[in-house]
Amino acid sequence: MSTFQGGSDHELEVKFYLTNQRAVENRLRALDANQVHLRTYELNLRFDNAAGELAKEHKILRLRQDTSAVMTFKGPSQEREEVTARLEVEFQVSDFLAARRLLEMLGFEVCVSYEKYRTTYDLEGVKITLDEMPYGRFIEVEGPDPKRIQAVAGQLGLDWSARIMDNYLALFYRLKEKRGMAFHDLTFANFEKVQVSADDLGVRPADTPAK
Repeated sequence: MSTFQGGSDHELEVKFYLTNQRAVENRLRALDANQVHLRTYELNLRFDNAAGELAKEHKILRLRQDTSAVMTFKGPSQEREEVTARLEVEFQVSDFLAARRLLEMLGFEVCVSYEKYRTTYDLEGVKITLDEMPYGRFIEVEGPDPKRIQAVAGQLGLDWSARIMDNYLALFYRLKEKRGMAFHDLTFANFEKVQVSADDLGVRPADTPAK
């Protein structure tokens, strides 16, 4: 992994949109990838101040609840050898609600919440997450260097040219603008009756051969 508890480092990753997540997971198992975490529900709260200064500076302050509570700060993203690179500081907190109260007392407020289900694998030191978002299925590949990330993507049969450099909220905001969606949060309840295509998100499936 390119991040570690209680410290800071650069996160190197890339994501892909999938049409058949189960088939990609079967490939992971065929490659003897180690399942690190079972399918787990995540609630993510993204914070900013009233002036939205973090968003303007392309920074992220996030509090996540899954099997534990985790605080994350991410710096602005940059493209490095065809993958996304950004400074990340991440650590566990003992109390999700207390951490939220602390951030609010420091002048931050929840600007958006989003949900996902995530299953995590490790393939020879490369972290692979299968993400079920309210608007579609994705895979993230995170590793120690861009060449290793691309190599693993190839092992999984993913079309490298279909890689996505945006984060999940950037895709959400693009979708909201295109479809004129009035709701604020990226939740499964909000998308219960909404059908979303890859075109709506401005992406291309990576598990479909390029034409």
